[in-house]
Parts: sequence; structure tokens; C-alpha cells
Amino acid sequence: MDDFDLVILDCDGVLIDSEGLSGAVLIDALAEVGVAIDFDDFRTRMVGRSFPTVAAEIRAAHGIDLPPAFERDYRARLLARFEAELRVTPGVEAMLDALRVPACVATSSSPARVARSLELTGLAGRLPHVFTASQVARGKPAPDLFLFAARQMGAAAARCLVIEDSLPGIEAAQAAGMAVVRYTGGVHLAGRDLKHGPEVPVLDDWRAFPAMMARA
Repeated sequence: MDDFDLVILDCDGVLIDSEGLSGAVLIDALAEVGVAIDFDDFRTRMVGRSFPTVAAEIRAAHGIDLPPAFERDYRARLLARFEAELRVTPGVEAMLDALRVPACVATSSSPARVARSLELTGLAGRLPHVFTASQVARGKPAPDLFLFAARQMGAAAARCLVIEDSLPGIEAAQAAGMAVVRYTGGVHLAGRDLKHGPEVPVLDDWRAFPAMMARA
């Protein structure tokens, strides 16, 4: 970790194993307005993106504008599902305990969603610095969010390590000039072919993170 001054963590699919729940709720909500997608569509085209980007993707692919109340109702359903089923990704607490540099969260989730997610999983106190796509002009895969987080934390981009699960997140980190590791331990990436360059290390178990950093 001597090469880094800051670790920037995505939330959904990295700190919390939430994308399976998010996909299930979104698939059901879209079906009610006549849009049929499956979980592979969700994890290929929607994971790691802000809701406005997801809505634009649905408009382009299905020729439908979502009802005005759709986002509000979807978020309410999802938070209710989180209350009952959300879990931290295995090993993340030990990883945070072992970090020797500051860490923050940078996510495409809404401020309310990420705040409640971290509360439910007991991570809020460990990660008080949280930045969301609502604070920048462009979400992932643009570099804006990661660059904003680095500035707020007082770290140079070249001294930041990003841990992401999604391709838009990886592209954003690379565009920001930051090192990036792809975490693949979430349920939504099980059996998934990884479509990124070999220069991106892959981590599927947080217990292997210290050894990975020692080799970096």
C-alpha cells in the first residue's frame, strides 16, 4: 500500500452484495410497465450506472419513457428489500481493518440509498467519507466522480487505488489516471466473462487483498 495515499471503494457489489437484489427488484418493476429484461441484461447494461443513465438505456433499447414515479417507487421497494436481505461482502470488515491509508466511498447510488446501505451493514462508522454521482456533472464511466473524491480527500489521482466491480467503474478509474482492481466476489458476477484488459487485477476474495497489495 506504500504506492497509494487513498483507497476509493465502490459500494454496490464491492462493499455490499447488493446487485442481485437490485436486479431482481428492477426486473419486477420494469415488467409492471411493459419492459422485459433478464438478469444478464441488468448486469451487462445497468450495473455501475446512475439511475438517469439506466432510464436512458431503457428508452433507447425499448422505446419507452419510464413513468414519473418509477424511480421513487423502485428506490422504495429496493430499500425495503435491503432492510430484510442486504449483507456486507464477506471479508470486507477485515480488509478495512487492515488498511494503512485512508479510504472513502464513491458510488453511482443515490445519497439516501448508500447512506442506508452502509447503516444496515454496519459500515457507516468505518467509512464516513461518501461521494455520489449526484455531486458531479457526469457519472461513470466518466472520471468526474473519482476525481472529485480524490480532491475532497486531498489525494493526487496518481496516488489513488479504486476498487470496482463494474466495467463503467473500471473505465472511470482508468480515465481518472488511477490504479484499479476489479472485485468479482459479488453474486452478480458469478460465472461472468470479464471484458477488460489484462492490466486490471481481479480479486474475488477480500482475504487475498493484502497479498495482492504486497505484490503490487
